[in-house]
Amino acid sequence: MAAATSELRVDHLPSDPLLHILSFLGFRDLIHCSYASRRLNELSKHNPLWKSLCSKHWLLTDADRLQSGVSWYCLFKQYYRDLGRYIQYYPVLKRAWEQLKSFLQQRCPRMIASLKEGATEVELNDIEAQIGCRLPDDYRCSYRIHNGQKLVIPGLMGSMSLSNHYRSEVLLDVETAAGGFQQRKGMRRCLPLTFCFHTGLSQYMALEPAEGRRMFESFYPCPDQTAQDPSAIDMFITGSCFLEWFTTYVHNVVTGEYPIIRDQIFRYVHDKGCVATTDDITVSVSTSFLPELSSVHPPHFFFTYRIRIEMSSGASPEAACQLDSRYWKITTSDGNVEEVQGPGVVGEFPVMTPGKVHEYSSCTTFSTPSEYMEGHYTFHRLANKEEVFHVAIPRFHMVCPPFREPVVRTQKASTSFTPRLDDHDDDGEYCDGDGDDFGDLRGINMAALEGAWCPRHI
Repeated sequence: MAAATSELRVDHLPSDPLLHILSFLGFRDLIHCSYASRRLNELSKHNPLWKSLCSKHWLLTDADRLQSGVSWYCLFKQYYRDLGRYIQYYPVLKRAWEQLKSFLQQRCPRMIASLKEGATEVELNDIEAQIGCRLPDDYRCSYRIHNGQKLVIPGLMGSMSLSNHYRSEVLLDVETAAGGFQQRKGMRRCLPLTFCFHTGLSQYMALEPAEGRRMFESFYPCPDQTAQDPSAIDMFITGSCFLEWFTTYVHNVVTGEYPIIRDQIFRYVHDKGCVATTDDITVSVSTSFLPELSSVHPPHFFFTYRIRIEMSSGASPEAACQLDSRYWKITTSDGNVEEVQGPGVVGEFPVMTPGKVHEYSSCTTFSTPSEYMEGHYTFHRLANKEEVFHVAIPRFHMVCPPFREPVVRTQKASTSFTPRLDDHDDDGEYCDGDGDDFGDLRGINMAALEGAWCPRHI
């Protein structure tokens, strides 16, 4: 009798307060409520409730619903049948893809045409059967939205260019990635995520926790050149899982953290505090680590930095000046300090006038995984060469990604970190070389390359 009375009370309650309560429920709770009573069954299919859930979980709009020709409730069920296993990842990855495509449409439109349509569940299942490994759900979800990109240049996952070195990483489609699935010792159960035609560089994702790797983390492999065993491979870690790896990259692209240069995404990182203004001249610096030219054993960490010098458009014409020299103070993480100076910047002596911007890139290597540089430029006024003044270069840090060593190494690597600036000119920038070809950089045999080539600037 008490149960019947309770049901009567629910049946006689006004719709508005019940719908208000139901609006706080997730889709699973709504489905459960539909079995509680006839009244709740009717209200649980109320279109505005499912419109909100369709928007939250599938990012669907009124236009999507009209195109489907079904109710919001039925539309939700359709998407859930197809993508339900990815419901915790789909809105994050779908939004990231939409933001990336919107940005590319404005800044790098030719990249849009390289994106491939999403893979099907059957195709992803076939790939798992082919490689004998389970693909993580966040990876599968992203590839349901877009199955990577065509093998074209520039690559979606960023570029880097020096005078005689170029890298551009393509986001591999799942079929191509499966073809590069690794079973060899040192890289067992690793799936390539990206590929660069010019360097042979790939980022990989570990599908199993083996050989010192954590499950689903992404990394650049880096052969240990001090070990006799070729399977001794160090790793520069780039992400703890596919979701973090991809969404972090997209965030850096769409927020302008990575600059667009010649219709390509360049993976320079700019610390917003790394700006210094002296009178009318502002200097800002961004940096990038190049894993393909670096190694952990022996310790050899390669960085490039991009400097922007700008004179305020409101400066007086009499403020026009020319850069004469540079001074650097270089500090490595082991406490070594070196002060150097030299004429111009990468062989140039830019003239600065109101509103003018001068940008240049250079590079340096260190035997420690982190260091910082700071200094100043010396200028003279064009109207009075005797008027000489300094313009501050802000301190900028260069830090390599976290790296991990393999579990087994047949030959212990050297643990000493002795700064090696002797391969550079007097401030760590490379001198002009003979332009020899890099050849196969996958081995990263830096010992053979030292002094043989000298990237200067873009």
